[in-house]
Amino acid sequence: MGEREVTLPQFYAQDLARLDTMARRRGLALPRGRDFSSNDYLALAGSDALRDAAMRALERGVPMGSGGSRLLRGHRAEHARVEEDAARFFGSEAALFMSTGFAANSLLFSTLPQKEDCIFHDALIHASAHEGMRLSRAERRGFAHNDVDAAADAIAQWRASGGSGTPWIAFETLYSMDGDIAPVAEFAALARAVGAMLFIDEAHAVGVYGPQGRGLASGLQGEEHAIVLATCGKALGCEGALVLCSDVIRDFLINRGRGFIFSTAPSPLMAAVVGDALRLIAGGDDLRQRLRTRVQGAADRFAALGIVLSGSQIQPVVIGEEARTMEIAAALQAEGFDIRGIRPPTVPEGTARLRLSITLNSDEEDMDALIQAMERLL
Repeated sequence: MGEREVTLPQFYAQDLARLDTMARRRGLALPRGRDFSSNDYLALAGSDALRDAAMRALERGVPMGSGGSRLLRGHRAEHARVEEDAARFFGSEAALFMSTGFAANSLLFSTLPQKEDCIFHDALIHASAHEGMRLSRAERRGFAHNDVDAAADAIAQWRASGGSGTPWIAFETLYSMDGDIAPVAEFAALARAVGAMLFIDEAHAVGVYGPQGRGLASGLQGEEHAIVLATCGKALGCEGALVLCSDVIRDFLINRGRGFIFSTAPSPLMAAVVGDALRLIAGGDDLRQRLRTRVQGAADRFAALGIVLSGSQIQPVVIGEEARTMEIAAALQAEGFDIRGIRPPTVPEGTARLRLSITLNSDEEDMDALIQAMERLL
């Protein structure tokens, strides 16, 4: 085996330089200006309600850290309580609280499908699902975005080629970079017709859509063939993720899921606050109505600019060329708008974009100012 031509630090530096030339080098930037980039859709993250919930939990002695994995000493009353509250609220048989949505998706995809199974996933499913599938023993096949017929054809082809296990259909209900909504009922009907299990990621829909904010998959959380992921770091304004599933799947994850078994338990303080966040969104019809009004008002303005509407609180503005996208994002940031440019590989080649997020952290005046700035720059 030949020796490496450059040292690893040199390789890293060269790779970063290549990203620079492609306008793809990332960097960290603190929030600054009017919020048009966060996933804090209902403006709960900095709310007095959640701040007070955290203070009450601290005052009654809830610890910041868990001190260990859930199977050692890390399992706390707050974890058990938020899982019970979540199962009751969403209508599932059980729930499992995880530290992040990424960790939860990695756990689910790597643990549940077995060697003889096949995972059929939407072409635009999140990177965390891909990481989990990479660790899975099951085969995986993609299908065209939001195309139920394509999923059905892929499953039929797999069966015809000798596939004998269980098919798993994986999709998001609301896509974070395109803002479009999946045909949830049609995917559920397909799963029933072919005997498939469902992975449904509700990250950007929980809190915003469905009765009491239960999401676009509301009603499926209690079905035996469905595993639904509800993340807590977006509309709920907290951190973590809730896996909504049956008792047997929860027990299997606890016993076989390496990402659960060998991870330090999430903060008991955060678990306590998530419980309060669930109660806030349950009674948050006024917040959802305000957001819907704001999204509709924004849609009217975007349509006047000739921008293709997404139909949700996530509105992409596709520029295409990566350097130009980042120039426009920087110009908007300089005018006081916190808007980020999104480039490949996060989105497909040739579709670099501004990802605009409509939240209750900005108002009509902010939107008018943004539209005026975009008219000049675009």
